[in-house]
Amino acid sequence: MRVLNPTKREKMTDPRGRPYFLWDMDITLERFEEMLRETDEVTWCYLVGKLMRQAKPDDVFEFVTRVEIRARWSGIERHLGRTRAFWEWLLEAWEDGARG
Repeated sequence: MRVLNPTKREKMTDPRGRPYFLWDMDITLERFEEMLRETDEVTWCYLVGKLMRQAKPDDVFEFVTRVEIRARWSGIERHLGRTRAFWEWLLEAWEDGARG
């Protein structure tokens, strides 16, 4: 059973191809995905932190997995700002659900 409700890909971008969660960067969704695959660890953590901070939570998991987030949490968390507590709660709740 899938409980997430991500934004449809065609609705995720503006007419120039820029994703709504990168409103302050001039890159396309395709370039963002390339950067997640090709970039160094520090930049990856920054981009994922930005994604987690600015996208709908359901949309985050269209680009990264919970396992990837947990594995790199120490590099990501500094980029989450006020959303850090939410993500800590969500990840903990999922882990508790998986145990129970």
